[in-house]
Parts: sequence; structure tokens; C-alpha cells
Amino acid sequence: MLYLCRNYNIYDIYMQNLTSVEKRLIRNIMDDPNAGTAKLAERVGMSTTACWRKIEKLQQLGIIKGFVANINWRRLGYELEVSLRITLDKTQKDAFETFLVGARKIKEVNEIQTFLGRVDVRLNILAKNLEHYQSIYRDEILKLPCISEVEALMLISDIKKTNTLPV
Repeated sequence: MLYLCRNYNIYDIYMQNLTSVEKRLIRNIMDDPNAGTAKLAERVGMSTTACWRKIEKLQQLGIIKGFVANINWRRLGYELEVSLRITLDKTQKDAFETFLVGARKIKEVNEIQTFLGRVDVRLNILAKNLEHYQSIYRDEILKLPCISEVEALMLISDIKKTNTLPV
């Protein structure tokens, strides 16, 4: 899995000025992040050294943030994925930070996102089964500070899940 950076400053200017070779390189990395530099260079039509330099440049600019393993959690025994939409009691001082400090400590939470709007935070939780999830929810989630409201969404299936961008 490849993570790409999109900040609204020098990166936007650079992204608008990507060469066709750089765009092909990024597309090929997104399509096959495990491909070695030699294979990418061949696909893009450049030397291995030049390809390596382009990748390094894209990493230095923060466009390519890094490469990570895409783990199949179900194969490791985590059969349940639940997304919690949480509204915080913002009348409490430092509600966001206080809540986030506690949420980061829950090992089954693999994603934390903050939002503008009615929902303040989304936690993604991986659990082995319903009993394990209930334990996490009762013993850890409900003990987090500053919670006003929680809505749980249980994942049934992934229809589309991609990290590719239209480059």
C-alpha cells in the first residue's frame, strides 16, 4: 500500500508540473508497490538509477510518504471491523486532546480520524468476534473521557477499497 501526501502549497505546484514519466512512475507504484526499482524503471522506460532518483525525489518532497504492508486482518483472526462515530462533549476543556490520548492507547483501534460537523471523531476497531468487540466497547471505549454520543457501524463487506489516485 502506498501513501501519497496532498498538502496545499509547494506540493500542489509540483503535482501540477509532474512530467508524464513521473506520473507513470507514481501510477506504477500505486498499481504494484512491491515492484523493485528495476522493474519500475523498465515499465516507465528509464534507467534503474534515474528511476531510483525520481522515487527518492518524490519521497523527499513528501509526495510518497512510505510503503506499508497491507495486512489481511481476518487471516490473523480478527473477524469483526466496527467503525464508531463519536460526538464529544465540547463543553469540557480540551475534550479532543483528552479523548484522543485515551483512544490512542486502545490496541484494537487501528484508525482515528477527526471531522468537522456533528461527528467529531471516527475510530475503526478490529475485534476477533462479537464478544471481543463488546469487551473493548464496555471496558475501554465507554471509559474514554468527553464522549457525548456514539454510533456504531459494523462492516459487512468492502465493495471498493483502494489507495490509488487519478494521476
